[in-house]
Amino acid sequence: MEIFKKWTEISLIKRIIAGLIVGVILGMIIPKAAIIGILGDLFVGALKAIAPLLVFFLVMHALSNKQDSGESNMKTVIILYLVSTFAAALTAVAASFLFPSTLVLPAGAEGTAPEGIAEVLKTLLMNVVANPVSSLMNANYIGVLAWAVILGLALRRASENTIGMIGDVADAFSTAIKWVINFAPFGIMGLVFTTVATTGVKALLDYGHIILVLVACMLVSAFIINPLIVFINIRQNPYPLVLKCIKDSGITAFFTRSSAANIPVNMRLCEDLGLDEKQYSVSIPLGATINMAGAAITITVMTLAAVNTLGIEVDFATALLLSLIASVSACGASGVAGGSLLLIPLACSLFGISNDIAMQVVGVGFIIGVIQDSCETALNSSSDAIFTATAEFRKWKKEGRKIEW
Repeated sequence: MEIFKKWTEISLIKRIIAGLIVGVILGMIIPKAAIIGILGDLFVGALKAIAPLLVFFLVMHALSNKQDSGESNMKTVIILYLVSTFAAALTAVAASFLFPSTLVLPAGAEGTAPEGIAEVLKTLLMNVVANPVSSLMNANYIGVLAWAVILGLALRRASENTIGMIGDVADAFSTAIKWVINFAPFGIMGLVFTTVATTGVKALLDYGHIILVLVACMLVSAFIINPLIVFINIRQNPYPLVLKCIKDSGITAFFTRSSAANIPVNMRLCEDLGLDEKQYSVSIPLGATINMAGAAITITVMTLAAVNTLGIEVDFATALLLSLIASVSACGASGVAGGSLLLIPLACSLFGISNDIAMQVVGVGFIIGVIQDSCETALNSSSDAIFTATAEFRKWKKEGRKIEW
């Protein structure tokens, strides 16, 4: 117990960095020790298992609590999500024009791409009305969120004892999540070990240029566009908030490569920032569904790389339309199996690129996914916390309250 106490007293980020370093070393020295990789699977599996239940009970309790009746800032949060996603797509277009990429196309990738925007939106809407039990079992967060809102509002007429019981269950799940997060260093060690042991860097060398363009766009979005949006809203140095969210949320998301698994991490971050639980218990899972700046960048860069490979000319109007399509598609990425990569053929269709070639581009995406998906998830998930905090801090500013983080 004394050792465990000393372990928990060390900063979580320091413990994660230690786990990262140990994972890299073990991956290079004993790559066949598969049992180490199981630690990563266990960590991500535990987060994914408990996150839907946590979101469901937190949102339901927040909305059923009659005494908690503050003004909602969800409209501001949604606008921030959409603006940042569109700005990220525009950044990707600019980078693709300045540093054009071409691809060495592999064999076709597995999976079925959506045929159009209508199919993406239909899938998203059908997830809203999916069976609530099925939504919890399959981590369909848009369905979990929708039913939690409906039941939360319906429970406003329930007795205080009933609402209190729901609150107790939500608190229990929050405590369980904190226990799981304390094992993050071991989980990160397992995840990094698996990546180093199975992939290494050889498979990524042929696609170095497009990886650099993708990562550069995501860094610009994370360290320039997002801070600019925050500054416009709160008129205060945005970097302390941005860096804290990247450190506490982005790093974990980078290694778990799962926005769903990172929802509890973002919840804890919002709690540390002193935000209103009624607000962030809704905005964080919603952000994991529609706040997809990283996905918009991936769709845009990969599509324009395919366009350059095939020698197709692109004018400004078409590029602008691509940014819009990538943004809308990205918002629906969570409703399509395969996420952002399988939405690339949808954007490619704008240029008349056949589905066979587009699916080969998806194949490239899977090859570079070790880096692309990690950076994409880190940007998406940390932005959820950034814009949730920004919306609330903007409200504090109008009320004359001091902003601290």
